[in-house]
Amino acid sequence: MKALIITDGTEVIQSTALLIKESLNGYKTKLCKAENFEGTDLLPSDIFFIGCESPSPKSFAWLEELLSHINLPSRKCGIFSFKEKTIKYLHGILKPCEADITELLINENGKIKKADINKILK
Repeated sequence: MKALIITDGTEVIQSTALLIKESLNGYKTKLCKAENFEGTDLLPSDIFFIGCESPSPKSFAWLEELLSHINLPSRKCGIFSFKEKTIKYLHGILKPCEADITELLINENGKIKKADINKILK
C-alpha cells in the first residue's frame, strides 16, 4: 500500500508529517514539500495527507489547481494544521476532488498524541 504526505515544509507541520509517516505501518510512504510535489505521486497512492501552517501558501498553488481537476472519491485524505482557518482552507481545496477527508488539529507547538494520529489513520 502507498501513502503520500504533502506539506508546506514549515517546522511544526513537517514534524507532524514525520510522526504520521512513522505511524503508517505497512505503507510505502513518500513525504514531500508542495514545491516538489508531482501529480504522478498522488495517483498511485492509496491514502494521502496534506498539511500546512497557514491558508494558501504559495507552494500550494499547483496542488490547488490539480485538486480542482481530478476526482478522488474513493481516496482517504487526512488534513492537518494547528489553525482552524487553515483546516477550512484545506477542506475547500479538496472539495472539488471529493476525497474522503479526516482532519487532525495539532497544537501550536506541534504536540500531538499518538492516539490522535492513529484516529486519523483509521
